Amino acid sequence: MMDQLIERFAEQLREAVEIGKNAKISRPQHEINKVYVAGLGGSGIGGDFAAEFVKNKCKVPVLTGKGYDVPAYVDKNTLVVTSSYSGNTEETLSAFDQLMKTGAKVVVLSSGGRLIELAKEHQLDFIQVPGDWPSPRACLGYSMVQQMFILHYCGLIDDSFISDLIAAADLVDREDADVRTRARQIAGILNEKTPVIYIADSMEAVAIRLRQQINENSKMLCWHHVIPEMNHNELVGWRDQRKDVAVLMLRNRTDHPRVQMRMDINKEIITEYTDTMIEVYSKGSSFIQRAIYLVYLGDWISFYLADLRNMDSIEVKVIDFLKSELAKQ
Repeated sequence: MMDQLIERFAEQLREAVEIGKNAKISRPQHEINKVYVAGLGGSGIGGDFAAEFVKNKCKVPVLTGKGYDVPAYVDKNTLVVTSSYSGNTEETLSAFDQLMKTGAKVVVLSSGGRLIELAKEHQLDFIQVPGDWPSPRACLGYSMVQQMFILHYCGLIDDSFISDLIAAADLVDREDADVRTRARQIAGILNEKTPVIYIADSMEAVAIRLRQQINENSKMLCWHHVIPEMNHNELVGWRDQRKDVAVLMLRNRTDHPRVQMRMDINKEIITEYTDTMIEVYSKGSSFIQRAIYLVYLGDWISFYLADLRNMDSIEVKVIDFLKSELAKQ
């Protein structure tokens, strides 16, 4: 099932663009000086991508919140996107109640559930995406694309991202066979090891996405860090032989020259302690295209890892159990 969802990623991106083009989002009544995205898990990661995609175009900061509470800086000059695929995420609904007291411009992004009901009750702008996907993490395309459209409709970015997203979908289709072959190879190397993902700080959302996909799809522990920050702490932790750890270094030929240099040196240091070091370079002619290429590769890696481990890449029974226990309180 998960493989069928992953292979529809390019299709979802194109559909998401059409949904965004037809969305009706009103301009804010007050000047916007910051953006706040409230969402968790597969619904929240879209905000991380949107923030990275627009950071060189949007003149105001795009911040994300992944909890029950809303920070004090959210006010009438804030554009807020509340994102929950199901529309019933406990933490996001808690944040929504607080947001209604801030005077912020709130836009709801969901497939339905209580969040869409609240948007209608409060006469808020909302974008409703298809609700027939069995897993929020399979809906990244819907989430990140709509958030960029919301920023555009609120006057914070131009519409150049649209052609970039279409080009990214075309890239995914074009590279599909090679991506799957490479992903299967990488999964075979990562199997029975703890994956560690390193990437440039400018593209951390990609590493977060891959870590979360390995957690949920492959049922494995995993961690990530960004360079150069990792060079100021975690690098010192590489001191003992760790044959159980596999490093996956995600790289871009457009990374800052000093970051590229750091990665080369990091590779020399780390390979003294583990014999499993995998380097992957992105493809694409823009930041968005390169990020989406790596996302697609990472999604397939997580699926093939699940397959090697005889895991059902769809089920998340432990999360369901947690929710049921919380519901009793």
